[in-house]
Amino acid sequence: MDIFQAMRVFMRVVETGSFTAAAQALGYSTAQTSRLLSELEGSLQARLLQRSTRRLALTEVGTRYLERCRLILKEVEDANAEAGGAHLTPRGHLRVQSTTGIGIQLLAPLVARYAELYPQVSVDLTLSQRQPDLLEEGHDVVITLSSHLPDSELVGQQLGTISSVISAAPSYLEKNGTPLTPNDLEQHRCLHLVDPLFTDSWTFHDAQGEQSVRPGDVFQVNVAEAMAQAAEAGLGVCLLPDYVAVGSYRRGALVRLLPHYRLHEKRIYALYPSRRFLDAKVKTWVEFLKQEIPKTLEGLQAVVDDPTHWA
Repeated sequence: MDIFQAMRVFMRVVETGSFTAAAQALGYSTAQTSRLLSELEGSLQARLLQRSTRRLALTEVGTRYLERCRLILKEVEDANAEAGGAHLTPRGHLRVQSTTGIGIQLLAPLVARYAELYPQVSVDLTLSQRQPDLLEEGHDVVITLSSHLPDSELVGQQLGTISSVISAAPSYLEKNGTPLTPNDLEQHRCLHLVDPLFTDSWTFHDAQGEQSVRPGDVFQVNVAEAMAQAAEAGLGVCLLPDYVAVGSYRRGALVRLLPHYRLHEKRIYALYPSRRFLDAKVKTWVEFLKQEIPKTLEGLQAVVDDPTHWA
């Protein structure tokens, strides 16, 4: 027995005052309508209607049950309307996971602008150095870095491209000199950013071929923002994602070295479960990022490529 449909039959019988009229309104036969109500009473072990050849009357239990049915079916209708309109109107709780650096430098400043456009959406931004299982951990969208679209059943939208740049503090260069070629880095203290998204070696490509420099163990850290602070203090030469380095360049705390090289290029992807019945809050968030992230990266790249920030 479909309990909700049985409730609807009960309500319509009460509203019309007869099984025949209720059956006509619902598109059932009178016998089907009577049987559904009998099954409902049987499942409840309670009589809802007193029947006679002339009239129907609610029992005391039936009167209370009728009010509950009206409330319950209204909630069901509202829930169906909300779920059915989820692909039309952005609303609800949007759960986003991102790598720490991307989240801090690129996403967090954009959340406020998205919230202005879609005030019925609340954003929960979780930052982590690892990529989670999107479905198991309940995230709606994961923002990640990769050299190619991850091989999975998830839908992936490319948002932009980032790379890494060699940087050092002016104070360090005053004491130790400025490296002018990748070979010169062998004579410098190179700091190690430990990140599963990037290789341990710094690999330079030019017309002469490929050359790799392996950073030392004098200092290593797994968060790029912490590496930038250590480099600003004059600890050594570091390799930073360009979106992290740009803040230090603007303040003059770091300068760019070997500016004709761009290393460890990665693409930024938004991953989500399916295009079918895509929730409006997910669709609008991804479309918003596809529009805003490239503009943000273009502005950051202009700073990174500005010769006034080079050593």
